[in-house]
Formats: sequence, structure tokens, C-alpha cells
Amino acid sequence: MVDLLYADGGKLNWALLSPLIITLWAWAVIALEHIFPYDKGQKLFRKGWFTDFFWYTIVQSYVLSLVINAFILWADEQVGRPRWVSDWPLWQQAILFLLVHDFYIYWFHRAQHKFPILWRTHEAHHSVKDVDWLAGSRSHPIEIMINQTIEFMPIILLASPEMALIKGTIDAVWGMWIHCNINVRSGPLQYVINGPEMHRWHHSVEYVGDGMNYGTKFAFWDYLFGTAYRPDKKPPGYGLSEPFPDGYFQQIAYAFRRFDGSKPPSAEQRTTS
Repeated sequence: MVDLLYADGGKLNWALLSPLIITLWAWAVIALEHIFPYDKGQKLFRKGWFTDFFWYTIVQSYVLSLVINAFILWADEQVGRPRWVSDWPLWQQAILFLLVHDFYIYWFHRAQHKFPILWRTHEAHHSVKDVDWLAGSRSHPIEIMINQTIEFMPIILLASPEMALIKGTIDAVWGMWIHCNINVRSGPLQYVINGPEMHRWHHSVEYVGDGMNYGTKFAFWDYLFGTAYRPDKKPPGYGLSEPFPDGYFQQIAYAFRRFDGSKPPSAEQRTTS
């Protein structure tokens, strides 16, 4: 088994290692959610579990990966691959792309909560009422195509070939972590590394202004730009106050409903609904 984890040239075989890490991490998080739940009473097979696991995690992820990869390969044919950072050590490449992409995600995420047209691409993600390890997978395909194209195009064009799988593994692991229902406190580390104690407030039905805690992997963006929110209490609940469809195809289609110019619900709207 150990030999299988290494490809030709003695490099780690990320094609095998990536799904192995993601699967083992998922099982570990599920176990910790059961042993140390943040919100007691949340069920493993909660409402929408099958939709999030089968349609979003498996089907949508696979289909969109083909579409995004095809687009990036087309771009590669047009401009070639300069591979500007491919000679860097992998850990340095990983830090570079983690920081650059997370900075972009912070501002795009913040814009999604501010502008009505962008909110349409993000509200499905906030419709989960039981935030857990799987909740992060519920994202509209338009949102995924925008973010992952912007994320992986520079990686594929500029970095080492295995960096796309490494970054994708980190994304999956971190996504499960920040959404997990584990009662954990990060202490001073929460000023740097994002975790569930802040991100669960991002999904709260009660929030401040246009929202808070937009960072995904790094919390310091929120502290730098004034959107950090870390009260010494638990959110009163999660999800949207307004009705939202249950099925996958209904949720995708809902983003294309007649546009009435409405903005993402304010704190007052959400707490009084």
C-alpha cells in the first residue's frame, strides 16, 4: 500500500493520496461530530443530506471538474504554460496559492453578500439549516465555476503538475473543517486560521449588517478588513429565514427566478422573520 502512494521518480502519488486523505478526514470529522458536537441534536442524516452528498458532492463536482478542466486546457493551448513557480518547493507553491486565492475569495464572498445578482449564486450555500461537515458542498454551479476556474487556472498554468491535486485536497479538507459540527475552540490561532467557531456564525440566521466572517482558510482577512465576529455564544440557528427549495434541480433553478432587485436579507430581516 505504501508503495502505491509514490509515483515514478519517488514523488507522492497525489492521484491516489488525495481521495484517501479526503475520505479518511471525512470519517474522522463525522466521528468527532458525534463525540464532541457543537450543536447537540444535529443528525448525521439530516434533511438534505442525500442532496448534498449525491447531487452536489459527487455528481456536480464531477461534471464541473470536466467543464472547468476543458476550459483550462483550452486556455493552455492559447497561451502555453509558463510554469513560473514550478521550480519552487511544493510547500512554497501551496502557501502562495492558498494566500492569493483566499484573498480573492474573501472579497468575492463579501460581494456575494452585498450585491443582489451575486447573492443569487450564493444563497443555496446558506440554505442548509444543519451546518455540518457536508454543508460546504452545497454551492450553486455558477459559483463553483467562477471560483474554481479563477483558482485552478493559474495553478495549472504556473505551478507543478501535482499542485492542482494538492490544492484541491486542502480545499476539501478545510471545507469540511470550517463547517463541521464540532465543539472546538482555537484560541489565539483563530486570529490566523479559520475554523468552525467563526464560520458557523457566518451561516447564522442572526448576523451583523451584510454579514461577517467571509474568510475561508484564513481568519486574518476578517480582522484586517473589519468583518470578524466571534461572540461568546452560539448562533441561534442556521439557514435562510425565507423559504428555499429542497431538491437539487429546484435549488439550481431558483437562482434564475424573476429578478426583483431584492438584496440579501439584512440582520433585521433575518432576526425578525
